[in-house]
Amino acid sequence: MAVDKGKHQEEAYKRFCKIILGWDYFRLLKHCSKNAKNAESDLKEVKDTYKDVDDYLGTFEPLLLEEVKAQIVQRKDEEEPPEWKLRLVMKCSEEDGFHCPFVTYEAGGEESVSQNDLLLLSKEEIKEGSKKLPATYAFALVEHREKHLLKLRTYLGGEFVQIYPDVEKYSERLASMPAIFTSTAPSLERRLYSLKICSLSTIVREYIALRSIGSLPFKDLILMASEKNTGSNYQAWKISGSLHDYLDENLNKSQKEAIDAGLSRKTFILIQGPPGTGKTQTILGLLSAILHATPARIHSKAGLGEIHRGPERPLQEKYKHWEQASPWLFGANPRDIIMPMDGDDGFFPTSGNELKPEVVNSSRKYRVRVLVCAPSNSALDEIVFRLLKTGVRDENVRSYTPKVVRIGLKPHHSVETVSLDYLVNQKRDFAGDKQKQGATGRDVDSVRATILDEAVIVFSTLSFSGSAVLTKINSGFDIVIIDEAAQAVEPATLVPLASGCKQVFLIGDPVQLPATVISPIAEKFGYGTSLFKRFQRAGYPVTMLKTQYRMHPEIRSFPSKEFYNEVLEDGSDVQDQTTRDWHKFRCFGPFCFFDIHEGKESQPSGSGSWANEDEVEFALVMYHKFITMFQEVKSSSQLAIISPYRHQVKLFQERFQDTFGVESEKVVDIGTVDGFQGREKDVVIFSCVRANKSTGIGFVSDFRRMNVGITRAKSSVLVLGSASTLRRDEHWKNLIESAEERGCFFKVSRPFVSFFSDENLESMMEKDGDTPMPDGIGADDIENNAQENNAADADRGAPDDYGDGDGEMYDGGFDED
Repeated sequence: MAVDKGKHQEEAYKRFCKIILGWDYFRLLKHCSKNAKNAESDLKEVKDTYKDVDDYLGTFEPLLLEEVKAQIVQRKDEEEPPEWKLRLVMKCSEEDGFHCPFVTYEAGGEESVSQNDLLLLSKEEIKEGSKKLPATYAFALVEHREKHLLKLRTYLGGEFVQIYPDVEKYSERLASMPAIFTSTAPSLERRLYSLKICSLSTIVREYIALRSIGSLPFKDLILMASEKNTGSNYQAWKISGSLHDYLDENLNKSQKEAIDAGLSRKTFILIQGPPGTGKTQTILGLLSAILHATPARIHSKAGLGEIHRGPERPLQEKYKHWEQASPWLFGANPRDIIMPMDGDDGFFPTSGNELKPEVVNSSRKYRVRVLVCAPSNSALDEIVFRLLKTGVRDENVRSYTPKVVRIGLKPHHSVETVSLDYLVNQKRDFAGDKQKQGATGRDVDSVRATILDEAVIVFSTLSFSGSAVLTKINSGFDIVIIDEAAQAVEPATLVPLASGCKQVFLIGDPVQLPATVISPIAEKFGYGTSLFKRFQRAGYPVTMLKTQYRMHPEIRSFPSKEFYNEVLEDGSDVQDQTTRDWHKFRCFGPFCFFDIHEGKESQPSGSGSWANEDEVEFALVMYHKFITMFQEVKSSSQLAIISPYRHQVKLFQERFQDTFGVESEKVVDIGTVDGFQGREKDVVIFSCVRANKSTGIGFVSDFRRMNVGITRAKSSVLVLGSASTLRRDEHWKNLIESAEERGCFFKVSRPFVSFFSDENLESMMEKDGDTPMPDGIGADDIENNAQENNAADADRGAPDDYGDGDGEMYDGGFDED
């Protein structure tokens, strides 16, 4: 079976290389936009269900290849000039119809080249802006680095002009390439130039996973988005009574329902986690249950009552049969002589964690291995950090940390001690310096495999779960848990499923931000639809976490009604935990909309992004007044300014520096809405940017981006926008009307400082408020450079003695959903 799996993956990789490496780079640049309509004629829209594997591949493969094209073409939009490298071909081999040249490489220098990087090879250097194309050029994929050489893979057999059907045509530019690769040619003839285009590591793994769909044991479930065998009590697993009681006491009803769904042993479990509903807490509860569950049939003998019995035998005959069936009743049990081995029949006696940190022995009888994945490193490290901090509970409710390994790049410093590289070095140090000095690459691979085989839980990004590090280990995974599953395209979700797992948990929220898709064409045909979303649309059962612990009820009110069918409810003490002194001013309430009706949007030339200077100015005036009145916000790094547009974020950062003389990142968190998913702050100022009479609101109209933007705040979300512009969108119209009905809609005109005058603030103070108004602004306040009208005589307090910045995971841990 493993051989067949490896063969399928190898064939998929060759097919990918053959198609991509045959493409003409300059034709892609020229025709990518012109031939969009022609390309669309070959594409199919993503459906909810598929009749067979061919139907599935016929939809997803062309869309994935459109995404590859978009990644390649994106290279031309980079600001840095292309950097061509001169190389010499040292030798060349031919493998399976591919040419594999070895070319020189400056190891240890500034050049950064990695496996699966796509290079453009050319006989001559191509000057920027040149209209004359070289006669000989081709794509090459980096196979691996070998000291001072790069092994490349090229395909020179012909060019693929379309995907379905596979059409290969002769190309002169490719046909003349082999002459450069001939080792007997003079050095001058073996010189070529290369340009790094992009990395294809992630999408190569996604393609291989996609083409391997037919070999997955639950392929029919994925195709049809339905499970024929819904499971039974006999198949279900159970946990000990004490662990069951502990989870009942420490999790809410919907979190417990999610864990019960997992113990049902259904192949796919979907868990939807709206903002602030304790998604990470649920994952930790799941791990406690999964690692210490046993089959239900062991807990109960009820099944014996259902067995059909024959006539009762005489007592002496019963004794005879009992002695044969149960020899230990009359002597030693023959099985006691045979000592169990690790993994034998599921038995796994644990003995602690030699590599740290499994600090409490657990009597797990059934060894279950779990692979936990997420689309990004930051989302992954959040779970690792929480697990290391709180541990899981065993069947006796003792807290301990199981053996865990975090594989992949860029682990956060707080989880570095369980990263694979750290553990490998630790184990080699333990083995002695002599062995370490003489270690070969094969020795390191052996140590890695040992560590991974010993691990109970392995953490990986979706992409890295398809790397050789995991695919080469002996034992697979029984269970795969994918967090932020709604933020991944479907082929990305398939990558970890090739581990031979028996159960999959998809945990995410389809009404928060989707996966990033670069190709507009692929996006149009639904390539950004996650497997989670497709299953949900097809009617697959979803368990929703319903109790939120983050937001003040006034913030929760609108998204619950608009996006979650009003099922969200507040934790018992959420209102008390999120009520602040500034709520006594209506303009600083839990939820406010400020109509900057005179504001204007602008689009800097060639940026493709949008900005709104009026909203920037108003936000900085608001920020300054806020931190002047409420010092605790100024020093706690708990205020953020977010916007859907990168250029608006950049403008905020520049104006903040100009106005206050301090770099914004030292005192306030300014970022995009997309960059803030999964994070939270006490106060969030949300700048919508778009303000026009007829041109629309672009991707601000994506309700998922809107949902993320307004649910990042714990105590106050202050939304700035043009009401007349935003009302043209149904969701924004509903939000504005909600603000009007609740008395938290404010129309703002210039000069903006007048809106925050003492008199105006006093008029917006709650009737029963007893908070004294500030006496004014201190003499050490700095001049407000952002105001042009009535600003010369309105000094405002300088932001000083700020906190240490956000840092996401420092000391206090993560901002989290």
